[in-house]
Amino acid sequence: MNTIKYLSRAFCIAAFLLLNKTNAQQLDLSKFGEVHGNVQMDAQYYQEDSLIGALAVPEKMGFNGFANVIYTKGNFTAGIRYESYLAKLQGFDSRYNGNGLTYRFAQYKNDALDVTIGNFYEQFGCGITLRTYEERNLGYDNMLDGFRVKYEPIKGLYLKALIGKQRLYFTPGGVGLVRGFDGELDINQAIKKLNEAKVHVIVGGSFVSKFQKDEDPNLVLPENVGNSAGRIRVNFGNFNFGGEYAYKINDPLDSYQINDKPVYKPGEAIILNASYAQKGFAVNLGLNRIENMNFRSDRGAKLNDLFINFIPPLCKQQTYALLTIRPYASQPNGEIEFTSQVDYKFKKESLLGGKYGVDISINFSGANALDTTHFNTTDSLADNFNVDSTLQGYRVNSYGMGHEKFFRDLYVEISKKFSKKFKATLIYDYQEYNYNVINNGISGDDFVYAHTVILDATMRLKSESSLRVELQHLYTDQVIGKQRGNWASGIIEYTISSQWFVAIQDQWNYGNDDTKKQLHYYGVNMGYIKNATRITLGYGRQRDGVFCVGGICRQVPASNGLSLSITTSF
Repeated sequence: MNTIKYLSRAFCIAAFLLLNKTNAQQLDLSKFGEVHGNVQMDAQYYQEDSLIGALAVPEKMGFNGFANVIYTKGNFTAGIRYESYLAKLQGFDSRYNGNGLTYRFAQYKNDALDVTIGNFYEQFGCGITLRTYEERNLGYDNMLDGFRVKYEPIKGLYLKALIGKQRLYFTPGGVGLVRGFDGELDINQAIKKLNEAKVHVIVGGSFVSKFQKDEDPNLVLPENVGNSAGRIRVNFGNFNFGGEYAYKINDPLDSYQINDKPVYKPGEAIILNASYAQKGFAVNLGLNRIENMNFRSDRGAKLNDLFINFIPPLCKQQTYALLTIRPYASQPNGEIEFTSQVDYKFKKESLLGGKYGVDISINFSGANALDTTHFNTTDSLADNFNVDSTLQGYRVNSYGMGHEKFFRDLYVEISKKFSKKFKATLIYDYQEYNYNVINNGISGDDFVYAHTVILDATMRLKSESSLRVELQHLYTDQVIGKQRGNWASGIIEYTISSQWFVAIQDQWNYGNDDTKKQLHYYGVNMGYIKNATRITLGYGRQRDGVFCVGGICRQVPASNGLSLSITTSF
């Protein structure tokens, strides 16, 4: 009877609103708040393919899915995320298994105060002391679960404080507790007389510590590990300069040992960048010096688990298929990484620019080991430098660059629009790649030298349709992972309309000296897009290798099969 009564009331209310359209139009639903969110579902049906090393998958199919739901009303926001791995897609950690609410938070925010309880992501400065973030394609998520407060006591002064534990797949992260504070002062905003000054200066500092009990019966381990940093950003006209220095106390980790012994040494990071830009011309320079900055909330964590901080990558982040065969992964235990890039535009109607102008970009980047000397307990160096080699394992000779080369990348890109309907980009890339260091001993030559040429051209056919052709060639006579020698790759992508597209691609390892392994990694994809919804269906082979985003990498196995991806937002 109660159900009938409630339905009757609902019917009467609906009828009243329909009969009184003016009142219905004036009904303000915003007073109840707003709900927004997004959904993503990725599924793949796997086929065994012994030629490329794609193993049989017992479940035959993998599925990853998530949905975010965010409710907002005035100064209050709350949200949840539901994740599902049934069973996980190949290449994701086996600890992603099952379903669950992995993210929930409530937030209150006004003009000066911002308080969050539950899960949150945060970054201090460039991230060298703290950066929690999610990269779904890598299966990477190191969010914090706890409390965070942001406060702006005066204009231009921004304060943050937080405490929490990190996520480790479907569980709170290990036993480590993370505490942090960050402050940043925009001097020009804080001092009225400097509001219109030509020089704009921002200074900041942060301190992050992790607590973990010492339960090792053989070693004395620090239970509180602090990581502090100071930073500055200066803008003057077309010039921009930034720098940050961080110092971390010693924190012996299972993931970093020398001669099978933990390293008791403090860590340091120096991050510098400078740029100059004007119309048609820009120069960017960057330098990182990283020593022992492997900072985790659990000293026993390995691979990509429970990083508190982040090493900002300087080497160019590649997106073309053959250039991603050998991506560079940042080395938090020790590296000097550098980058330099020049962008120039030849003006329209100039001799080289022609009718539409020409854009040229040249990037040279690389990384080397630190200038250090490693030793063990039998070396006389331990006595000469009055250190305990059992625990420290190396000494720093200078702040300069060491002799061991990790990576080099010379990238040249020329882009030109030839007419209103046709444009093309030509790319040349040369790389030197230290496989033993970057890939932790995965099979391959000690050092790989590779040349790659790419042509990417697009022709607009009608107002909403276009044809894109991408041709790539990689030349090397060395081993790259499980593949050897030269590669050729091609993509033809036809955009039928603003809603439909289809693409055919192939990667061919034609230069392999084993003719049975001169394999084709073919694929076909088609997609439909409408408003905020995108549906993609594909079939083909995926080569095994290392997949990186922003300097963070994971190993991806070979696969063959049918894939479906659906994304939407509301």
